[in-house]
Amino acid sequence: MTDERTPPRDVVVVGGGVAGLSAAVFTARQGIDTLVIDSGESILRRNAHLENFPGFPLGVNARQLLDLLGDQAENAGADRLDARVTRVAVAGSDDTRFVVTTDGGDRVRTRYVVAATKNEVGYLDGVDGVGIVERGKAYVDIDERGRTGVDGLYAAGRLAEKPHQAAVCAGHGAEVAITLLEDDDAPFYHDWVAPEGYFTDRGREVPPGCEEIDDAERREREAAALEATRERFAEPHPAPQETHPSLNE
Repeated sequence: MTDERTPPRDVVVVGGGVAGLSAAVFTARQGIDTLVIDSGESILRRNAHLENFPGFPLGVNARQLLDLLGDQAENAGADRLDARVTRVAVAGSDDTRFVVTTDGGDRVRTRYVVAATKNEVGYLDGVDGVGIVERGKAYVDIDERGRTGVDGLYAAGRLAEKPHQAAVCAGHGAEVAITLLEDDDAPFYHDWVAPEGYFTDRGREVPPGCEEIDDAERREREAAALEATRERFAEPHPAPQETHPSLNE
């Protein structure tokens, strides 16, 4: 029986790595009710220093980057649940296509699922129409936009056979989210904050997903962003360096 304490969602993102969190940022910013279920085992946490992510010319602590992406998703409106997904089942309803079960006993009803774990696919067993590709590791077969063979079920990042690079997986998570929004018939999603008058002074309506802000608001947002960045990078990340699980055996 569905746990009625867990509210239904529009989107459940399975996995809190760069692909899953990037997808959640884009769906949540569009106003789509988004839940990220994360077991806290992103492979990026094993990275000693991330050297090739855009915007960090001297690199960045990988655990810090994940924390920042998590904050960004939450600021956009996404919720987080610390748990491991054990099963995704088709519910057979347009309003609730899937039921997502966790190891903590949560059963979350949702219209869409974005699978963004690394190579873990066991929770998709029994979902007819999902193609699993075995190439030493397991991947989910998708089309060019991240769709699986099941309506409403998508895969992003490494699980979708994207190269093992954080920047690529982050970009693919965003692309899959945009695909989901298009399939949901959401308004065109521009996601751009423009200076006051950029559109309206030219007699144009502000596109969905955009907003215009005046100079005072711009300065306020920039100051908040600078303060948050200073606070985050004032000290080394407190979490210890993680290693490959086989080294701990």
